[in-house]
This record gives sequence, C-alpha cells and structure tokens, in this order.
Amino acid sequence: MTGNHLGRRGLLRLGGVSAAAVLLGTGAFVSSRPHKEPRFQTDPFSLGVASGDPLPDGVVLWTRLAPDPLAPDGLGGMPPTPVRVRWQVATDERFRHVVRYGYVETSPELAHSVHAEVHGLAPGRGYFYRFAAGNAESPVGRTRTAPAVGDPVGRLRFAFASCQAWQDGFYTAYRHMAAEDLDFVVHLGDYIYENGIPSDGATRQVPLPGHLGWEAVTLERYRTQYALYKSDPDLRAAHAAFPWLVTLDDHDVENGWAGDVPERNTLTPTRAEFLRRRAAAFRALYEHLPIRSTALPVGPEMRVFRRFTYGDLAEFNLLDTRQHRSPLADPETRERFDPARTLTGEAQERWLLDGLAASRARWNVIAQQIRVAQFYHGARAVPPQDSGTGFGMDSWDGYVASRDRIFGGIAARRVANPVVLTGDWHRNLVADIKADYADPDSATVATELVGTSISSGGDGTDVDDLGRTRVAGNPHVKFYNVQRGYVSCRLDHRLWTTNFTVVPWVRTPNAPAAVRATFVVEDGRPGAAPG
Repeated sequence: MTGNHLGRRGLLRLGGVSAAAVLLGTGAFVSSRPHKEPRFQTDPFSLGVASGDPLPDGVVLWTRLAPDPLAPDGLGGMPPTPVRVRWQVATDERFRHVVRYGYVETSPELAHSVHAEVHGLAPGRGYFYRFAAGNAESPVGRTRTAPAVGDPVGRLRFAFASCQAWQDGFYTAYRHMAAEDLDFVVHLGDYIYENGIPSDGATRQVPLPGHLGWEAVTLERYRTQYALYKSDPDLRAAHAAFPWLVTLDDHDVENGWAGDVPERNTLTPTRAEFLRRRAAAFRALYEHLPIRSTALPVGPEMRVFRRFTYGDLAEFNLLDTRQHRSPLADPETRERFDPARTLTGEAQERWLLDGLAASRARWNVIAQQIRVAQFYHGARAVPPQDSGTGFGMDSWDGYVASRDRIFGGIAARRVANPVVLTGDWHRNLVADIKADYADPDSATVATELVGTSISSGGDGTDVDDLGRTRVAGNPHVKFYNVQRGYVSCRLDHRLWTTNFTVVPWVRTPNAPAAVRATFVVEDGRPGAAPG
C-alpha cells in the first residue's frame, strides 16, 4: 500500500486531534489524564466491529463506543473523557491462541472511535478479533491479511458494492454477501447519503429522533447519520465477516460536489462554508470506517487514493474522483473535451499510471466511483461530437481528455489485464473501455464492471426505459440491469469470473438473492463475455 506522511505542517492543522495519536498510528486520542474503567448499562458496541486496509503483516481493526448511538450531540452517549478499549487478535474464534493484543484510548475528539493498526501477523491467513471496554465485550469479527507482495496466489475472491441510502430500503444484499466465502469487500462510495430522514423512517417505517430529519452539514449530524446506517444488522454482519477496502463518493459529503465546488442547491453555497462541511463529512467518514491513520483528514483534505497488492495475482488501485476534479462541464458546450480539465488531479493521475506501469500482477484493478465507458443516452441516433448533450457530466464522459490520458497511458504501457470497478449509477453494467468510441472496431483497452446499489433508488427492475431504448446505441455495452444487489468476483491466473447478484426487492426485508448474470474475462484478452 502506498502511504501518506502528513508532515509537521499537516499535524499542526489537525485541530482537536492529538498529533501523537497520528504518529502512533492509532487514530485515537492519547492522553496523560487518569481514567477509570466505565460500567455500561447498554451495549457500547452498538455499531459493530470492522476491519480494513489489509496488508501482508496486518490490518486495521475498527469499532466505536456508542451506547446511545443517535444522541443529537454526535457523541453516542459517551462522556467527554478518554476511555480505554482493549483489543485482541487470535487464530481461533474462541481466542485460545491470541497472537496480538493491545489497547487504544478513545476520545470525544474522534467520537470514541478505535482504529487499531495491527502489525506482526502472518501474510495471507485468516484471524479473529474482538474489543472490550469496561464491563462490555464486542462481537467477534473475522479478518484476513493480504498475501506477501509477489508470492504465488492461486485464487482470489472478493465482492464490491456501493450506494446504500438507508431510507430507500433494507440492506438484505449484505446478508447474502456475508454468507459468501470472500477474501475482502471493496466499497466504492455513497456509504451514507446526506439527506434528512423523516421521523417515520421512510421506507423502513421505524420511529426516529427528530434531529435526523435535518440534512447533514455539521460534524454532529454526519456522526448520527453514520450511526443510523450502522444500526442495520446486515451491514454490521458484512463488516464483521471480511476486511473492507473503502473509498468515497459524492453523497458521503453532498450530492454532485466537485473539488471545492458544491452542488447548485446547497445549504453551504460559499466555498468557505462548503469546505467546512467537507471537513466535517471527512472527519465523520474516518471515524466510522476501518481505514488507516494516513487517511486522517487535515481539515477539508483527506488522502483517499491508495494501493493494495495480493501476491502475484492482483493489484488494486483505489481512486478518488471527487476531491481533485475540475467542476462539472456545461453540457451545451465542448467544455468536456478541454484538455486542461481533470477528474483525478495531476498527482493522482501520475501515481496511478506509474503504479500500473510498475505492477507485476496478473490483474490490475482500478476501483473508483463513476462510470468510465462512454454511454450516450440522447435522442439522436448518432452522438453529437460538438457538445455534451446526451452524456452524463458527472461521469468520465464529462472529462474526456482525462479519460483519454489515463486509458491511453494504460494502453501505451501495456498494463496487464486492466479491470475497472465502478459504483454510483444504481445499475449493473458490463462494458468495454474503447480506444475510440466513434469506431466500434477500435481496440478494447480495459473491461468495466459497474455494480448496482445496495438499496438506493428503492426496488429496482430488470430493465428500465433507458436500457430498452439506448443500450443498442452503445455497442460496447454487454449487459445492463437495474435491480439492487452487489457484485462478486473470482479470479485466478487464467480467468476472472464476475457474478451479478440481485435481490427482487428492498422496500421490505428478507428478499432472496440470485445471480442475474455471469461474465468472464480471459487473461490477455480485454473485454468481458457471458460466462
């Protein structure tokens, strides 16, 4: 994994978070103040446990103390004082063989969250972990370290998901995901939505405190939004079952933001107001997800893009297509073709291409947020070449030069088996990423797998009007579906197999799951085919 060192200047900008905490790699406040063991009347581990960012020698273990998770002050019912949390890692579920243990002092500055960065574990093996605080003990979680870089790896199994609006439906898809045999999960963003939620819980029809009806803008409100989302037992089960690799998308702050530019109808219209909001959203995201202290936000800035390698089989590049991008283009002009525009920023683009060029993995994965392959959904039979009419500006279609540079660079560097994982669109899609979309016979540079939402958009359908009328006009699109669910992938050195798992409904719980389609990619042959 590529690290990120904040440096002295960055540490000084952390505000209420201790610099020592970051240097210790815990992401927790370290205090010399005396503390006493608390006695909890209700479960402080109400938000569950999680692990993430697996390396060959260790993982991040996460939890947060929150006996009253929806308390309006965002502190989860905890006192404004440090609390010691103990953690253990074992090779067995009964913890007879504990191999690592330690403690973290949580603090109100980080909402009593725990990010225990564990090292000294064996590569490529499974472990169990748990936490304890005072008289309370957490559920047991399972995790797995990555294989050593370059080591032979015969197979890999993972799933990816995105877009889980709590008020739109139940997270039944996560229950089915948790029952699979996976090495890890990739989450591509929109873990929360910023919107206020009615007091009746909308689709879920459960009573909620009135303060959740307000859109998230402040740190306290983002914290309660995460706490509400993590109240879902199926989401907690999926977190406890596997380590996660997490990136972010727009709704983790607010809909449609780009760089330091908010959406049009925003509650924070000035740049200064929006950056304060972004700082709050980033802080809450860090507090609630199993990511390393290298991602601890510095005000409104957060290092999101990073890389994970799984032996000689696969390398995963997690991108940030929100924080460094140019503003959305005007669809009535040729602005989307402007070579000065960027989706990733120059530093991230260089990091990505240099890393791909140096990779020795059989499969090279780009995990990111928004649709890459061109998708024309306009009324004309032939896409206009002089504007953005009929294209989505909040996709790579709105940043054509950025797409051409990156995927032209991938082709020029002869990167082995590039595969793109995409979220955001609330649809399942398989597409070829082409060298020239005006020429269907041009070279296929990479394969794109777009995953639908977990719940966002409510009950889906097999095909909508857009699919019925426009897929034929996009010949590089191989599959299109608008049901809810997740995507699971199995790969070895010869073949990548993708299953699109869907549920028929999310507005009520306990939906069954089925594989709607299977696609395969062969080693050395970009582009997917039905499996």
